[in-house]
Amino acid sequence: MTTPFYTPDPQTAAASRIAEFARRQGIAPDDYAALHRWSVTDLEGFWSAVWEYFDVDADTPYERVLEEERMPGARWFPGATLNYAHHALRKVGDDDVAILALDETGSAYGVTGGRLRSQVASVAATLRELGVGQGDRVVGYLPNTPHAIVAFLAAASLGAVWSVCGQDYAPRAAADRFAQLEPTVLIAADGYLFNGTTHDRREATLELARTLPTLKATVLVDHVGLPGLTANYPSLVLPWEDAAGRTEELACVPVPFDHPLWVVFSSGTTGLPKGIVHGHGGVLLEHLKTLGLHSDLGPGDRLLWYTTTHWMMWNLVASTLLTGATTCTYDGSPAPFAQLDMLWELAARHRVTVFGTSPQYLLGMAKFGIDPSAHDLSSIRVVGCTGSALPASAYPWVRQHVGERALLASISGGTDVVSGFAGSAPNTPVWAGELSAPHLGVALAAYDAEGMPVVGQVGELVVTRPMPSMPLYFWNDPDGTRYRDAYFASYPGVWRHGDWITVTEHGSVIIHGRSDSTLNRNGVRLGSADIHDVVERLPEIAEALVIGAEEPDGGYWMPLFVVPAAGVELDDALRDRIRDAIRTNASPRHVPDEILEVPGIPHTRTGKKLEVPVKRLLQGAPVEQVVNPATVDSPELIDYFAGLGAERRKGRGGA
Repeated sequence: MTTPFYTPDPQTAAASRIAEFARRQGIAPDDYAALHRWSVTDLEGFWSAVWEYFDVDADTPYERVLEEERMPGARWFPGATLNYAHHALRKVGDDDVAILALDETGSAYGVTGGRLRSQVASVAATLRELGVGQGDRVVGYLPNTPHAIVAFLAAASLGAVWSVCGQDYAPRAAADRFAQLEPTVLIAADGYLFNGTTHDRREATLELARTLPTLKATVLVDHVGLPGLTANYPSLVLPWEDAAGRTEELACVPVPFDHPLWVVFSSGTTGLPKGIVHGHGGVLLEHLKTLGLHSDLGPGDRLLWYTTTHWMMWNLVASTLLTGATTCTYDGSPAPFAQLDMLWELAARHRVTVFGTSPQYLLGMAKFGIDPSAHDLSSIRVVGCTGSALPASAYPWVRQHVGERALLASISGGTDVVSGFAGSAPNTPVWAGELSAPHLGVALAAYDAEGMPVVGQVGELVVTRPMPSMPLYFWNDPDGTRYRDAYFASYPGVWRHGDWITVTEHGSVIIHGRSDSTLNRNGVRLGSADIHDVVERLPEIAEALVIGAEEPDGGYWMPLFVVPAAGVELDDALRDRIRDAIRTNASPRHVPDEILEVPGIPHTRTGKKLEVPVKRLLQGAPVEQVVNPATVDSPELIDYFAGLGAERRKGRGGA
């Protein structure tokens, strides 16, 4: 067993909520392994204990905890009715700050609990008058500001279904998501801030609204001070001030435990992004556990986690309210040119207790010589990190430049369960480059190719028993075929997530990267199809392939390979055109690191691009372990990409 990089202070650990929770179950507060074993062997006992510990306020009680344990199809807490929004709004006092709005200029304002409840009640009444009822869809085209949280809670209070994406998404990319939902109301901002620039999104909002024929109204948020846009608008337009400024009584509609709360989108490699539906009760319990126990959040705490509204971390950030803690929204670049360490300054100024970011951010801070300790970060007790694996080399930097007492909690989870599978807690040690342990209630294992659990070697991340926040279903998947194929085709009855992991002898988890072709850039999942669609519409390009490869130093390489049309040369001017097309029609996050000309793109015999095999070849996997050349339409291209990977590794000083 290796020596832990970090061992929790015994007094601090003993005073944590997870320690108190363990004591209530008759388990030693410093024995996380015993607590986890109980949480996955007695699902009913564990989740009923979470319900009781956090005092879940159901309008009607549950009949039992788990009626069906099968996956997919587990049925949790039948008979219970409740509402997520009620729980999000009940803990913060009228005069306490519920949401702290921050931006890259350093500006800040607070929304008190009383003001938040008032705005949610007003927007809910407005939505109801616009025809929104239980099960209808409300969508947001919004930056990460309090408006998005207010709109979400207003929709949830009515039993409506919420979905949101950031305004850096092009209208077409947003429509690919929202049009599937046939929304009743769109809530959109006039623009957003990024790297010192105000991005005007009024015309983009108009274009998006025109693609959503089911809209009855659009609520326009004046966020960056641009004049309203109403001419030729396809639906009724209502200013946010009118929607949120009424005096109304808040009344949250009780809904069944598994009533849809939101739809989050996880882009696949082909076709439209898939809509993942989660329920009120499952999200409520999962987020209370994750934030209240693993992050030890409660009244008096403040969480600042850099995210966009279309990343699942936004959903978790909004759920901070469930614990009674203050959630911080942030509009802007994580490292604006004007002040690269702005997030650290804000964390110090506003006494943030949980600071969340990505490995790329921490590695970038180290690379550019930024020293966060120039600010008083003594309030930070947890540095959360997710989006990809945090390399061991980053751990000493965080200790030196953020603080020795801060728990560096590397976390791995997914949009699919809108939570974590593995991470840390106040009573777990930390090993550099590893996640401390599976999360409570997560029956995690690494499976080999025969479907057997393995320890100390690489395997597929699987979950062998259900979690309350597993999807209810996929949108527009009436018989559940796409849902079953996504997670249960490899190991029937067992969730396969699509990550390579190692479960170590001392119980920690090492993440090696995606085992499928989903792009995972800075923690935000991107669909390769979004990029291929844009690039392959250019007349100069015959075909394209984008991959995302995790690298040994913790970096992430996202190249775009293109096959030019006959007689076309890939020069710098064409590269610029490709980047501009992707930035305009997908988003800036979809722009690749490099654009490289290749002689062809390999496919299966049925015409499917070999995204995962190409990624693995570039990472150095032997050809014979990646693909059978006999199954490829152009076997010579397999050797070409294997050689390209070898050249790149040689140039980087690798094997």
